[in-house]
Amino acid sequence: MGEPARYLYAVTRGLAPAVLDGVCGQAGERLEMLGVLDLEAVVSTVDLDEFGEDALHENLEHLDWIERTARAHDAVVQACAAAAPTAPMRLATVCLDDQSVRLRLEEWYDELAAALDRVAGREEWSVKVFAHPAPTTAVMEPAEPALAGGAAYLRRKKAATEERRAAEARSLRAVEAVDRELRGISVAARHLRAQDPRLSGHAGTMLLNAAYLVEAGDARRFTELVAELVRTHPGVSIGCDGPWPPYSFATLDRS
Repeated sequence: MGEPARYLYAVTRGLAPAVLDGVCGQAGERLEMLGVLDLEAVVSTVDLDEFGEDALHENLEHLDWIERTARAHDAVVQACAAAAPTAPMRLATVCLDDQSVRLRLEEWYDELAAALDRVAGREEWSVKVFAHPAPTTAVMEPAEPALAGGAAYLRRKKAATEERRAAEARSLRAVEAVDRELRGISVAARHLRAQDPRLSGHAGTMLLNAAYLVEAGDARRFTELVAELVRTHPGVSIGCDGPWPPYSFATLDRS
């Protein structure tokens, strides 16, 4: 077994220690809280043979390790965020000891406090908009262009191209309208990178992958608006998930 270190899951404010009862950290380790002023870091002990710099460089190449580690990390963040304002740390944020954790919180105090103020009493909702899959039918090449009428074929091909471009333009206008309406009842919004179809599980092109920060009391209003947008924009597919801990609005870029 290697040297022990401290794995930092999240920073919270006002979290009752009892919230962590029954929640385990990496490798089933007990969770602890370390305080700095009004902030609490949620940590557990890990082995540097697995979470040291060299080990992480290798482990992050293995999807099964990433999945297992991310699942444990997220379970802790979810438990914290359900009970108090929470700023999640990035996966595999490791400090050498308790003093290193406290020094990090002191260094980042202003940014962490601002992040917690931003998400207090608020939730994150994920909205994705997809273009419908393109029709499988295509303009057929005539077996004998000269006899079948080359001019007619070209007209059909041009019409199909124009219709595709018009459909794309309609989809983009729908995306703009959806985003505008949802921003209107959100505290903040972020556009995220479009997901690979293999991850999204959707056949159509992802036109919007957005996160919206919403007051907890406005959750019903937000979902009702999404349902209305689904009805008013049948030319695209709209999916909504949440509420989630506000990862997109509380995670520090340098954490």
